[in-house]
Formats: sequence, structure tokens, C-alpha cells
Amino acid sequence: MKRHFAFVSVPAAGHVNPTLPLVAELLRRGHRVSYAVGHDMAPAVKSTGAELVELPTELPQIGRVPFTERMATMLDFFCHDLRASIPVLRQRFADDPPDAVCADAMTPYGRMIAEELGVPAIVLMPSMASNEQFSMLEAAPASEDFSTELFTEMTNRIGQVAAELGVRPVLPLQAQSGELNLVFLPREFQRAGETFDERYHFIGPLLGERDQQPWQPRDPHAPLLYIALGTAFNNRPDFYRMCLSAFGDSPWQVAMSIGHDVQAGELGPVPGNVEVRASFPQPAVLRHASAFISHTGMNSTMESLHAAVPLVAVPQMPEQAINAARVQELGLGRHLEPATVTAEVLRAAVEDVASDEGIRANLEKMRRVVRSSGGATAGADALENHLA
Repeated sequence: MKRHFAFVSVPAAGHVNPTLPLVAELLRRGHRVSYAVGHDMAPAVKSTGAELVELPTELPQIGRVPFTERMATMLDFFCHDLRASIPVLRQRFADDPPDAVCADAMTPYGRMIAEELGVPAIVLMPSMASNEQFSMLEAAPASEDFSTELFTEMTNRIGQVAAELGVRPVLPLQAQSGELNLVFLPREFQRAGETFDERYHFIGPLLGERDQQPWQPRDPHAPLLYIALGTAFNNRPDFYRMCLSAFGDSPWQVAMSIGHDVQAGELGPVPGNVEVRASFPQPAVLRHASAFISHTGMNSTMESLHAAVPLVAVPQMPEQAINAARVQELGLGRHLEPATVTAEVLRAAVEDVASDEGIRANLEKMRRVVRSSGGATAGADALENHLA
């Protein structure tokens, strides 16, 4: 039976990109997909052939400010986005309701609109899942912890907006599972993975067409080091200069992604063995890499494990610190503290992970796990079976 699935997500690459191969697989099977997202990710969604529902959603620009200030900014965003997006979703689906709503875990109004429409809510989890035994909030490093006052304010303010709109409030960042939960990592990487029941399907990373992009290193004979801090918290010219100091004129061939907020001219002279770009086709680069200095966002972490590339983790926010700790715990790389890292420490860590046979063996095992998790096929099967 052919179904109509509605996907709802914030317009962030780390949240939308993992879902696109799943959307493509559903379309290939003859289902309809309507995808509600802000304009920043609209072109990527349209490229799948899904029906775009453009939301008035624009993520705030968050600079290098204390974590509590970031969270206050995000709270303002959640309230504004809820107030602006629910009316658009109501209008779009009033006469054309979906059979299920697949909502990003950080996009709570997806679950709200599913309840209002009386259809199943499927939660899409691009990061580690939370349940009664494991909480991302509790696992966050104590120095960056979420305050009780902040979450009381979040509960109150989102509750007020939800009441205005006549929907039941659902909070982001909390363990409120859907009837079905698709988690874009293997159970073996998930903290407390054995405690998650049949509602959770760990389908692994979905690279899709991104895994087929071409890229070749300048020097096919030199070991390649890839450096990237993702797409959100990458405004770190000081860190990039540290990397140039650590690896300039070294035996390493370096590909360094600096994002769109930093200009190469800010970094000073770039050594001849370093290629600097705003972005690289990351899965393609990782196919050639011998080490990866990363923020350990979950997409980057999974893409590194998919290619069996050892990680040197320099997390930029609490969720990434949880991933970094898990990388080190499983023997897949090293976790460095961003506040104390130096050029010398970076270089030593890269040399260490690139030559550690134990890490290499652990990576080969995890690569097999990652590649056998099922991906888009397993996700589409789970959706079809849930609605059958």
C-alpha cells in the first residue's frame, strides 16, 4: 500500500542530510513524501523529488558565546519557530493529511502536528537517542551542563506558545520517544544501547549519493589528514591557525575545511602541504584519509567510522563531547579538551591514532557494524511495517 509521509526538520545540514537517502528510498518504493523545512535546506530536499513545504524557519547565527547564552538564543528560536511553523503545517495538511509524520528530534512541532492530525509520530534521531536509562542531558559534561532554571523557562515558554496555538507541548532535547524511532547510528555506538526496546531502530548512517562524490588528493603518495569542525560551530580561526602551526611543512598532506564564516586570508600564510577550502565532499575525502581532526558531530563521526578513519576529537559543544568520549571509550580515536589543546598536542594525537594498531583493529570492526546496520532500506522497511 502506498503511503504519504510528511517529514519535518530544522534547516540544518546535520539534521536534514541523514534523512535524504531515506526519503529517496521511500520515493523509489512509490510512496509520497512531503518535506517541511526552512529555505536553507530547501534545495537539498527538492533534489530528492520530495514535495517541498517551505517553512519560515531560519536558524540563528550563534557565535563564540558562553553555552548558556547559546541555549537562551535557541530557546527564543524554538518559541518563534513553533509560532510561525504550526500555521503553515496546518494549512498544508488540512486537506491532504499524511499517513505519518517523521519529525526530527529537535523539531518538536512535528510531533505536535502529528498528534493534532491523529497520525503516528515517527522520531528521527541524528544523534544519540535518550530513554529512561540514558539521557543526553545528564551525560553532558558537568562544566557545560544545562541549568534547571533554563529548562524550567523552556517548559514554561514553549507551553505558553503551545497553549496559544491549541496543541500539546512537546519539548526539544528531552527523551520523548515516538511510536517508532529511527536512530542514524548503530546500536553498538549508542551509549547504553542494550537498554533501548523495539521502538528504537538503529539503522546506522545514511550517506546516499554523498558517498559517491569524486575527490582526489593532490599527492596520492603522502598520508592525508582531514580537518573539519562541521557546519554549525566552526567559526574558529584560532583553531585553524593552530592546525597550520602543527602540520605545516610536515609529512602530512592536509585538507582543511574552515566553513563559510572564516576567510582563508584570516589564517596567515598557508603552507604548501595544506589545502584550505570552505568545504570538501567529506565522505570522499575520508576515503583517502589516514586521520581526521573533528568536532565529532554525529554525522562526521559516523562518516569517519564508515571509512574506518581514526578520530582526533576536539568537540565544540556538549553533544559533541558525548560523542568524543564514546570514540575514546570504544578505542576509535582520541578525545582532546578544546580549552587546553595545543599544536604540539594535536600533532602528537594525530601521529598516535594513525599508528595505533589497536585503534585500527577497532575501526575495522566498527566499519563492518556501521555498514551492516541497514541504512535507508532498513528505515523504509521499519516505516512500512509500522504502518502495515
